[in-house]
Amino acid sequence: MNRSIGIYIIGDEILSGKRQDAHLNFVIQALKSRGLQLAWANYLGDIPAQITSSLKASMERNQQNSQQNNDIVFSFGGIGATPDDFTRQCAAEAAGVPIARHAGAVAEIEVQYGESAYPKRVLMADFPLGASLIPNPVNRVAGFAINGHYFVPGFPQMAHPMITWVLDTYYKHLFHQQDYIEASILVMDAGESNLIDLMRQILAQYPALKLFSLPKLDSRRTTELGVKGEAAHVEAAINVIKQSVTALGFPWTGI
Repeated sequence: MNRSIGIYIIGDEILSGKRQDAHLNFVIQALKSRGLQLAWANYLGDIPAQITSSLKASMERNQQNSQQNNDIVFSFGGIGATPDDFTRQCAAEAAGVPIARHAGAVAEIEVQYGESAYPKRVLMADFPLGASLIPNPVNRVAGFAINGHYFVPGFPQMAHPMITWVLDTYYKHLFHQQDYIEASILVMDAGESNLIDLMRQILAQYPALKLFSLPKLDSRRTTELGVKGEAAHVEAAINVIKQSVTALGFPWTGI
């Protein structure tokens, strides 16, 4: 799979600490359980110019790629109708289309709220022209999708089942298709500085892999050292790592 998956998490309340982000870990685990990986994550404040420029950049990448290689992008937050919600308008501007009232979204809101859908709640049916709906199982106020970007509310109780629906509806053909594994060991009594030459060797020998090192602040100067990528290369590389760490005189244990 050549498609990258990314997320935007939007809202001053996340950046100020008034609310704790619950989306990043959810997406990582939802993708992992389906054999997929998150490639990037951006946190954005409620700054329209910033939101628009970020969305425009990722939408333009999709326009430059073939449809099969487009990024899959999830955006959390800012699709309400209050004055501090900007994501719907920013998405329209980034896509180069006007905001338009979506008849299907209106119908969902009317079923849920009846006459009280007007005059304010129905504003949440104003989406970028041409957007499709993402059903909301909690209160029927839909999210929307355009240009490979999927926009959902900031509330985890709504957002997470909506993202699950998107994955299982549109991307099931991608599940568990990628030849991708991760392997690592814990190296004791060694800091990263002791392992730099080995890391360089592994990167030179296996350029298609991603290497990672995670030092731990414990009494033994423990470092997790590993690689991720295609299974055959990972298995070969981790064996070289194990042999090399042993040769360097450091004890290690598998994970």
